[in-house]
Amino acid sequence: MDDRYGTDVLARGWRDAGRKKAAEVAASVDLVVEVAGDGFCGAVTRLDGMHVELEDRLGRRRLFPLGGGFLVDGEPVVLVAPAAAPKGRTRTASGSFAAPDQRARTARASRILVEGKHDAELVEKVWGADLRAEGVVVEFLEGVDLLEQTLDAEPPTAERRYGVLVDHLVPHSKESRIAEKIARGRHGAHVRIVGHPFVDVWQCVTPRALGIAAWPQVPRDIEWKVGVCRALGWPAEEQADLARAWQHILSRVTTFRDLEPALLGRVEELIDFVTVP
Repeated sequence: MDDRYGTDVLARGWRDAGRKKAAEVAASVDLVVEVAGDGFCGAVTRLDGMHVELEDRLGRRRLFPLGGGFLVDGEPVVLVAPAAAPKGRTRTASGSFAAPDQRARTARASRILVEGKHDAELVEKVWGADLRAEGVVVEFLEGVDLLEQTLDAEPPTAERRYGVLVDHLVPHSKESRIAEKIARGRHGAHVRIVGHPFVDVWQCVTPRALGIAAWPQVPRDIEWKVGVCRALGWPAEEQADLARAWQHILSRVTTFRDLEPALLGRVEELIDFVTVP
């Protein structure tokens, strides 16, 4: 004999027998949704935790908990959070594709030398991930005048190459004379000296990144960084003021697009030089 009431009147879901199950719909932005309880109708604008925000045609916005109680095209639905988008290949600040998560390589004997702390910090900010992946260490010289004695102390070889980044490397400058002398000397075969044309590495940051029209012109009788700070209305009375100014400049650099091409190409050239097998 058939039992039309079933065998267990207390079984879960007995009230929903025969009812159409509401479909789950991702609460994606711009989806038009009606709230079944009060008729509020609007487009999804954002998710806030486990709540969805709807905006109606008059610009009014309300938050509702995700779940049931909604209609889409007149049909009951259960709103759920959209699935996370699959992650594609990410890029480093230098624009290179980031390598899969891995431990940094053991440091190479070859290295990159820069003139000062600010140069090193800027290179680290943009190329740090690439350098760690390649095992390249960046050291600073505290001035190109010390380059020759640094090379004499630890002479470069085919297995220990030095790439050197110099400020204000323009024809007939002190920097160019030092670079030419070393290139002709006994260390020249395993050293690559390149540079940018700017007075200081500060200028390698584009004016656009700082929100200024151009870097100020500073008279020769005024120390360049002091003159820049004064022209931009920044404190410049003591060394700590200049340090804060640099930290502000560095904070505006997030990717290679915030740097001048005259620096970008030179750093990439040095990385290639010191990572040659």
